[in-house]
Amino acid sequence: MEEKGKIGAKIDVEVERPAKLDSGVCIKSKWDWECYRNGKLLWKETIENIVTNQGLNRLLDTMFYAGSTTQITTWYVCLFEDNYTPLSTNTYAVPGYDECDSADYSGTRKTWTPNAAASSQQMSNSNSKAEFTMTGTLTVYGGALVGATAGTPQTQGDTAATNGTLYCSSKFSTSKAVVNGDVLKVTITLTAQDV
Repeated sequence: MEEKGKIGAKIDVEVERPAKLDSGVCIKSKWDWECYRNGKLLWKETIENIVTNQGLNRLLDTMFYAGSTTQITTWYVCLFEDNYTPLSTNTYAVPGYDECDSADYSGTRKTWTPNAAASSQQMSNSNSKAEFTMTGTLTVYGGALVGATAGTPQTQGDTAATNGTLYCSSKFSTSKAVVNGDVLKVTITLTAQDV
């Protein structure tokens, strides 16, 4: 009987890849909107939206710049009533949208009060939602988070406060009609995560 020789080779291959050293940071805002009519939830919507260039610059300047950047200690939520899509280039002085005014809801812009210092790279006002009690019938398209170091940043329509900053904006997927007596409750969660 004839035997055949066996020819073969065993090749072990290892691919080495360098560890991923690059990283990025995702800074965003998440807005939870609720609308109540006669004490009953009428609708709710959750939206993630942009943080403006002005907001990002303010964040970096306050945290890292050794100059005279003053921290904004009070932030306000405002509403807008036109079909405007927020842009990263919007600013406090030129927000791009038409803000709702004192004829549309009671009081001034609503204070955004975070629950506590940042935890797990986020902070939220979920324990103290910004509440708008509507005094007229109108269509609302979204809102913004604004602040300043001096002036009247709590006043609807103000665009001239000292160091005014438009941090972020939120636009509904579709416009929302509200009537006198409706209550809009807004929770804004700010997040900064390594990705």
